[in-house]
Amino acid sequence: MPDVDLYLDPVCPFSWVTSRWLLDAAHATHTPVTLRQMSLAVLNEGKELEGKQKRMMERSRRLGRLFAAVVGKHGQDAFTRLYDSLGAQIHVREDELTGGEIREILAKCGLQESLADALDDSGFDADVKRSHQAAQDTLGGSAGSPIIVVDGRGFHGPVMTRIPGNEDGVRLLEAVLIAAQTPEFATLQRPVQGPPTLEEEPR
Repeated sequence: MPDVDLYLDPVCPFSWVTSRWLLDAAHATHTPVTLRQMSLAVLNEGKELEGKQKRMMERSRRLGRLFAAVVGKHGQDAFTRLYDSLGAQIHVREDELTGGEIREILAKCGLQESLADALDDSGFDADVKRSHQAAQDTLGGSAGSPIIVVDGRGFHGPVMTRIPGNEDGVRLLEAVLIAAQTPEFATLQRPVQGPPTLEEEPR
């Protein structure tokens, strides 16, 4: 059974869709999956950004610190635990999340509320950069969120506009695993068709 890692930035809506598909399909097929952090803020360092993009990168940087602190304190499994709760608030309910709300989410996840202090602690930036660089290194280039890694071989994506149903999701995972485990396979891409449709559960 292959090991699968999914590197993502918690602020990326496409990554939320990909993670919901992957975790559901992996559960159905008993495929081990680990969610890991990459950073759009790090990826876009030095670029002139304005408006919505700039605000998104600021949010990426602050939440990146939070997730780095949580993983450092509680291990990699805590990333998924926090992302499941926090991601639903951000992407499905479109909640901007105040510091108080983040503390409540941490508590509900069985994590210390004081970890929210990491949001404004630049001391965690180096940890975020290391995790982000690991994603880029396993890809062998530069790309955004998400990056899927199968037995150490990385690909950007898959990017989806909606969470597929259970059967389609399992078939897609099987196809991704086959492609990733085929040494000659390099890339498959088409233009992204608009923003993702964000739902609580697959159809």
